[in-house]
Formats: sequence, C-alpha cells, structure tokens
Amino acid sequence: QVQLVESGGGLVQAGGSLRLSCAASRGTVSSSAMGWFRQASGKQRELVARISSGRSTYYADFAKGRFIISRDNAKNTVTLQMNNLKPEDTAVYYCVASKYGVAVNSWDYWGQGTQVTVSS
Repeated sequence: QVQLVESGGGLVQAGGSLRLSCAASRGTVSSSAMGWFRQASGKQRELVARISSGRSTYYADFAKGRFIISRDNAKNTVTLQMNNLKPEDTAVYYCVASKYGVAVNSWDYWGQGTQVTVSS
C-alpha cells in the first residue's frame, strides 16, 4: 500500500509562492499517475493538476500559468510549485496517486493533506 506524505504548506501573503512536496513510501510511483487536489472550507474537493507516468500534465483553469506540477521518479516525489497565490487558493491540498500511468477521475492513494493559507 503506497503511502503519500505532503509537506510545504503554510501561510503566505497574496502574490507569494509556496512549493508543496509529496513523498511516496511503501512502494514506487514511477509508473503511476500523480496529482494534487484541494478542498477549501465548505467547498467540494477539486483537481488542481495531475501528471502522468510519461510526464504529460493537466491543470485546472485556475492553476494554469501559476502552478507547475513536476515529478522526480528517482526520489519518488511529486511537487507543486504555486506562484502568484491568491486568497482563494486557501485550502487543504492533497497529493494523490493512481495504480496506473494515466488517471483522470479515479485515484487510488491519498495523502492526509497540507494546509495552504493565503492572506490578503
């Protein structure tokens, strides 16, 4: 059972940047699609970005041009670089992984989440 642990969340002012990292253990994710979801208080969980095993990426509209997802298979990690953060980016961010190289709507493993708070 793959375990995912996120880090890098915190408090930042609007316009600032944060870099979230997700480390996988108890298994390799080099052949797995990975991604990031977020859930703001009182709102539904939503996909932020995903990256396939072949490094194809997808971004939600709100993330395009501001966020960058990348992976390091040697380190079993996926990162989310978030720039020009806005107060509406405030949410708990979750790392996800699939058993397959490409995933769209089905994710098999979830991290516990890391809080990102953007002050105005």
